[in-house]
Amino acid sequence: MRRYLFVDDNREFAENLVEIAGECGYECEMAATGAETIEKVRRTRFDALVTDMRMPGMGGAAVVNAIRRVDPGLPAVVLTAHAGDAALDAARREGLLAILAKPAPIDRLLTLLGVARRDGLVAVLEDDPALLDNLTEALRMRGFAAVTAGTVLDTDRLGTVRPFAALADLRLPGGPDGEAVRRLEARFPGIPVVTVTAFPAAAPPGSRATFGKPFDTEALLDVLERIHAERTDSP
Repeated sequence: MRRYLFVDDNREFAENLVEIAGECGYECEMAATGAETIEKVRRTRFDALVTDMRMPGMGGAAVVNAIRRVDPGLPAVVLTAHAGDAALDAARREGLLAILAKPAPIDRLLTLLGVARRDGLVAVLEDDPALLDNLTEALRMRGFAAVTAGTVLDTDRLGTVRPFAALADLRLPGGPDGEAVRRLEARFPGIPVVTVTAFPAAAPPGSRATFGKPFDTEALLDVLERIHAERTDSP
């Protein structure tokens, strides 16, 4: 049975989410503060975390950052009724499965929780905003979270998260072709890289797979599925 943790200082709101998820057959717990959340994550292995963005003492982005040190593979969804750009940027750097507006879109939330994968974070290096949005949404619907970089310099700002694989365009602003991939591999030695490029002949020999633009998104996701299965099946 899948187990979820709902974090919100509004107890009535959290209880409502717990009740709805419980009726769908999921096992749920609640927490009202960052400290309580961290303690529960230390004691229990959850399949996903849902947290409010704005709470007294420790906001949603800070909660997710803190639990990464306790359970790095825990998927997280942040709910927000109002948050500034700085707070949302901080949340995105944590490799969230999604940021959803309050009041919570229940069907959407339950769908995401149902597919959420532990240790399912992918680094996506892509400077085309439309393609980046399409890729992250496709990943999300397979249960994968994404942390993104649109320039070579952004690759150095991916936060403290640890992706299990990368989708990488070879040509990003701020450096020569392949520089962002080289920096990513230096930071995460051994990370499997799936190359997505308009110049497939230039793909480095170490790529796990290469997809020329335009590409078959489902086939690309199938490759990530296999890489993730290798990681989770290994002793």
